[in-house]
Amino acid sequence: MQPFSFRRANDPIEAVDAAAFQGASSQFIAGGTNMLDYMKLNVLRPDRLVDVNALAQGVHGQIEINDKGLRLGALVRMAEAQEHPAIKRDYPVIAESLMLAASQQIRNMASLGGNILQKTRCEYFREISWSCNKRNPGAGCAAFDGMNREHAILGGGPACIATYHGDFAQALIALDATVETLGRRGRRKIPFAELHRLPGETPNIETTLDQDELITFIAVPAGPHTRRSRYLKIRDRQSYQFALASVAVGLDLAGDTVRDARLALGGVATVPWRARDAEQSLRGKVLDEKAAQTAADIAFADAKPRPHNAFKIPLGKATVVRALLEAKDMRV
Repeated sequence: MQPFSFRRANDPIEAVDAAAFQGASSQFIAGGTNMLDYMKLNVLRPDRLVDVNALAQGVHGQIEINDKGLRLGALVRMAEAQEHPAIKRDYPVIAESLMLAASQQIRNMASLGGNILQKTRCEYFREISWSCNKRNPGAGCAAFDGMNREHAILGGGPACIATYHGDFAQALIALDATVETLGRRGRRKIPFAELHRLPGETPNIETTLDQDELITFIAVPAGPHTRRSRYLKIRDRQSYQFALASVAVGLDLAGDTVRDARLALGGVATVPWRARDAEQSLRGKVLDEKAAQTAADIAFADAKPRPHNAFKIPLGKATVVRALLEAKDMRV
């Protein structure tokens, strides 16, 4: 781990000013469950860390829920949101995505804002002896010709096929969430679907945020689809494991007919992935196994597997079908 400076910020403006320090690469840190790991491996080498934990003592550490929707402070801990009775009742897909992420110890420490900004990565990114365009632009990608079982089949670019491994983000993109930010350019509201960038030829640039831009809140609008929602995660083992395929689903039904459907895919893409064409195929249809299978086929129509991860296509389709039918059968 290389030397770095450390600054505690007591309010958002102080945090932004500290991160905008000229001539230095800065990173915000809260729980540090992702950041410190990569600093110890010398994968990430920031010149300055800006500790924003003090913000949790105010509105940025609070959960608000009303008829208009859900507003989460970015410093709310994952475990706190996971266990919140109103979130479990009205936004079960959010509670489930948090419950199935990482371990209880990590969920106790990790902030919601930090969780959605976790690195898109693979083992070649973590190990500095391997070539990686994300870690060292222009170096090449060892995953293309190496072991790529856990890599993405959707959204890959010519320089990177690493998977975005977060769970919470799939729920947020499915529910049309918005992130509120503060930076030197002022305040912004960013649709969650526009927060993460496809890798393209610059996989080292993962989001649309500026270096000094701090996520302050996450807002999720209310809707009839939020209660009939769930998150299904398929993985090699049932604890502390990334998804091989996952689905966040929200449904608004009139009887068995779909008025609205929300689908997001995890474990298979380079960014949080909204399956909008699959959603459209369901609207106005009776939701049965045939309709669910059609949606699943559409969701993976553009998949581009590598030699070791082609199994993710049938696995992902089966996960979509199961998630849709389980959401249909929920009592709300």
